[in-house]
Amino acid sequence: MTDELWSVLVEQARQTDAQGVWPEASIQALAKSGLLGLTLPSEAGGDQAGMRRFSEVTEQIATRCASTAMIFLMHVCGAQVIAASSSPKRNELLRNIVTGHAVTTLAFSEKGSRSHFWAPVSRANRNGHGVVLNCDKSFVTSAGHADYYVVSSLALDSKESTESTLYLVERNAAGVRVGPNWNGLGLRGNASGPITIRDCHVPADATLTTEGGGFKAMMEIVLPWFQIGSASVSIGIAEASFSSAVAHTSKVRFEHLNETLAAGVPGIRSRLAQMRIAIDSARGYLDQTLRSIEESKPNAMLFVLGVKAATAEMALQVTDDAMRICGGAAFGRELPIERNFRDARAASVMAPTTEVLYDFMGKALAGLSLF
Repeated sequence: MTDELWSVLVEQARQTDAQGVWPEASIQALAKSGLLGLTLPSEAGGDQAGMRRFSEVTEQIATRCASTAMIFLMHVCGAQVIAASSSPKRNELLRNIVTGHAVTTLAFSEKGSRSHFWAPVSRANRNGHGVVLNCDKSFVTSAGHADYYVVSSLALDSKESTESTLYLVERNAAGVRVGPNWNGLGLRGNASGPITIRDCHVPADATLTTEGGGFKAMMEIVLPWFQIGSASVSIGIAEASFSSAVAHTSKVRFEHLNETLAAGVPGIRSRLAQMRIAIDSARGYLDQTLRSIEESKPNAMLFVLGVKAATAEMALQVTDDAMRICGGAAFGRELPIERNFRDARAASVMAPTTEVLYDFMGKALAGLSLF
């Protein structure tokens, strides 16, 4: 990572948010830096970084542009599925990613199953050379911009909603249509739009899991990487908001009192302290989650479920506090805090939502089946 990369992300962030455009220049800068292959195996030319390094990088990106961080997070999740596959095309696909020639993403959520991303309602059908996909995908990050879509569909002869298969669909494949432009409250540059897939013929070598093995890949590959990445984005947003709040309240002065906002208002100092504690507590939870994964602890999945919920709710509170103590300067968009405030809203409603994660954790704690 270089200062040049960070400079591009900062320069592009305001325009990305204001115009709601996919951050092409920022993604190109990531590709140039080699970060698109950060977590991929060394034999493919990747850096073979683990989740901890991935988390650190994702947070650093998010402090500068949360939209770019979300695109990067979804790219890594898709790339991990491809890396774990036995597809004959695997090595070629990974080389394209590592060399910065391909961005990946996930196409899991569907209109029919809403935020239950693990339960597609679309079903693949056989043809003479592979399968045909017909899906209505919703909230696909980098829709229309990603080169590789990791697409889920019910397995050919499935009887349960958890019997799915994952396929690779390329950007220009026949039958892939991108819906209306994304116009979200926050994360306005991540192009999280719908994709319609109609009569899309997928060759046999583009199947990324065993037949019916999609759910296993979602739970064992995608979920941990996504949860860690999402938590890192939330912490990055919170850190950015906190830094802006400290800088503003420590610099701007009450001229008639000849003191800064922080010096003159005890409530500001109190909120700054609470923000710092909240961020550090969430970071500690993330660290404990990473250690539980690294050490293969029996309770690792419980932490995986909790980490996104804990950090998402923390970011909501911290960005709200920053808006309050910076007042009109934040509300009037003089500071990036207003963008942080909007960007932070996404994680709590993004599948798996905070409420769903709480329910999953409750089931796990009570010894109940999650599905």
